[in-house]
Amino acid sequence: MTSMFAGNVVGVANAVAAGWANVGSGLTQLLMPLIYSLLATRLPSSTAWRAAFAVPAVFQAGTAILVLAFGQDLPCGKYQRIRKHDPSVNSLATVLFGGLRNYRGWILGLTYAFCFGVELTTDNIIAEYFYKRFGVDMAAAGTIAASFGLANVVSRPAGGIASDAMGRRFGMRGRLWSLWAVMTVAGVLCFWLGRLNTLWGSIMVMCCFSFFVQAASGLTFGVVPFVSTRYLGVISGMTGSGGTIGAVFTQYLLFSGTNNMSTQSGISIMGLLMIICALSITLLYFPNSGGMLCGAPTQIQSYDEPNDHLDQYQNLLPSTT
Repeated sequence: MTSMFAGNVVGVANAVAAGWANVGSGLTQLLMPLIYSLLATRLPSSTAWRAAFAVPAVFQAGTAILVLAFGQDLPCGKYQRIRKHDPSVNSLATVLFGGLRNYRGWILGLTYAFCFGVELTTDNIIAEYFYKRFGVDMAAAGTIAASFGLANVVSRPAGGIASDAMGRRFGMRGRLWSLWAVMTVAGVLCFWLGRLNTLWGSIMVMCCFSFFVQAASGLTFGVVPFVSTRYLGVISGMTGSGGTIGAVFTQYLLFSGTNNMSTQSGISIMGLLMIICALSITLLYFPNSGGMLCGAPTQIQSYDEPNDHLDQYQNLLPSTT
């Protein structure tokens, strides 16, 4: 996504693509029980539930085939073709280890672990949480849980819009401050969600929490494209995998049943972890555009100008008539 869009709108591009994709988590909460119910009329319960997973599997395989058939690596073509015409393109090992040595990628991975990772964990636990704690029926619990994921239609794109707007107004400093602020608010709401004892109060706080935690994910990928153009894929991969690792970590530590902690206490602790990890954003510094607490020493280049990292490949573009 980053290689296809200019830097001044890349936050919105990343956030819309990822946010609308994440709406699938809400649709899953609604559709999978329905698919199971249809299959359960003809199959045993355990078999019906396993068979239901064939439906998303077909969509995943179909999407993979479409990517192979119609996708291309960069606006100017496939990466192998570019490498053939331009030997200066770095090798896989150089790009991989160069990206891994960039400390900003690790910090953004940690940040993403406790915004998108928390979102994934909440998707896993929220229906059961409302079902067991407040005694709502399974259909109502599924609807409540679905609203959490469906909020991605607007929340994550809103984070991307905010990142680009703050970037145009204040540069990288604005992107970082907005990411820290939104993630901290999300942590406070997550903590509060675990403390509430009323159904409607919990639903309202959950809706606010869903907006901020998903917007924080959009804001994170509003920063990622500016860490390193040379090692862009590695930095994006480090950040994205941080979200998955964060979900595994919080799920195992707080909600696996290996301790005597209640789900509501786990939710509150998860919020505190978000607040603490958001402080790592203060360590991010960009030589050309500064960080949260200090500006750039010299204005060599604005990090919110359109991307120029593909300019070296423009001579490889096919001619047009």
